[in-house]
Amino acid sequence: MHKDFEAWNQLKQRLDKIVKPPFFNEREIWWCSIGVNVGHEVYGKGVLFTRPVLIIKKRSSSTFVGIPMSTKIKNRPDYYPITFNGKDISLMLGEVRNFDSRRLADKMGKLGETKCKDVREALYKNFQPR
Repeated sequence: MHKDFEAWNQLKQRLDKIVKPPFFNEREIWWCSIGVNVGHEVYGKGVLFTRPVLIIKKRSSSTFVGIPMSTKIKNRPDYYPITFNGKDISLMLGEVRNFDSRRLADKMGKLGETKCKDVREALYKNFQPR
């Protein structure tokens, strides 16, 4: 697979110049410009290098902890399956990280409170020592 680091770097520079990023809240799912990353780290696709991300924790008005999502369903402890907007998807718990809100592109919807609580519990369990 070809990784276009040059195009990602140019987009990242444009994103960094955004003065007023979108308003967001916990439990929302957004298309997020994750970018091109190294090795086996999750990456975004398309011209904006996006992937859906669940906002699990709002840290400030400009940063949040998010969990990238995938359409691949894998039977692994670091993939947590959910149904969102009628589609089966996985939350990639091992790829959780801090994001700047300037990376947010389009809001897709919001996860219910009960389901989000289940996700938080799964995330917590995923990082427990074995």
